[in-house]
Amino acid sequence: MKILAIIPARGGSKRIPGKNLKLLGDKPLIVWSIEVALASKSFDRVMVSTEDSKIAEVSKNFGAEVPWLRPAHLASDEATSEDVVIDFLNRINTETGAMPDALMLLQPTSPFRTVRSIHRAIDLFEKSGGDSIVSVSPPATHPYLCKVLDENGEMKPFIPDQPEIHRTQDLPAVYQLDGVIYLASTQNILVEKNFYSKHTRGLIIDDPHESIDIDTPFDWLMAETILAESKRKGIP
Repeated sequence: MKILAIIPARGGSKRIPGKNLKLLGDKPLIVWSIEVALASKSFDRVMVSTEDSKIAEVSKNFGAEVPWLRPAHLASDEATSEDVVIDFLNRINTETGAMPDALMLLQPTSPFRTVRSIHRAIDLFEKSGGDSIVSVSPPATHPYLCKVLDENGEMKPFIPDQPEIHRTQDLPAVYQLDGVIYLASTQNILVEKNFYSKHTRGLIIDDPHESIDIDTPFDWLMAETILAESKRKGIP
């Protein structure tokens, strides 16, 4: 099975300016995803989608392919990851006359994903016969514990008519999307226009370090803290 890895990386970032090229530890943020993709030896091609020439140059220097720059309309705040991926697949088909069997989207904002998780995702994809695999993690706060405020400011359960549960260990297991891995068949992406279908399987990421999603300056600080602690403990 031929699997393509795509790492989407826009040049613009409002919350963390220049995020994809900002140094996390000793290397730019985007390089973390490039290196783990290459180290997994799971992909026919590891490619970066960007409209930014500097990101393209750095990506190429670290071993990724950047065959073209992303069109401006796909680098806007309104463009979705699915839009970018579909455009990429269509361009590949035009240039090579062939499509990969599947595609894995690796967002640079998840720098601590592991080779093991990539292998687990592909293994689950092959064994399940499903259309797609999406990584999930236990949420920081269980939805049963979340509240909403009504028009009078009174607190109500976020999930109405939920059973009365007082011990957290009795709460049902739930998971949130964590953005670490999206894997889908090319056919599913082109037909459904996204990475989901009624047969999507969840890949559980238990390590909260691996599931960090860098979106804000606080998230960046957390990532730096994780790196510093790993270095202190001698963890590679």
